[in-house]
Amino acid sequence: MPKLKTRIHEFRKDMNLSQADLAQMVNVRRETIGSLENGKYNPSLKLAMDIAKVFGKPIEEIFFFIPDPNEDDD
Repeated sequence: MPKLKTRIHEFRKDMNLSQADLAQMVNVRRETIGSLENGKYNPSLKLAMDIAKVFGKPIEEIFFFIPDPNEDDD
């Protein structure tokens, strides 16, 4: 299964936002933002859209999948 990666940390730093700032803007806990940045949590579609709106970017620019090299492409 491909692994979900994000550019949240990069875009958050570009906007000078802390994890807590972004969490407040999208109505989640700071820990949720940390888990997203560390690849330990997959966001709901609504959360992904809310984060994309904060950054003014398309979802695909923030969230993307990295193929698992041990997985066959069937």
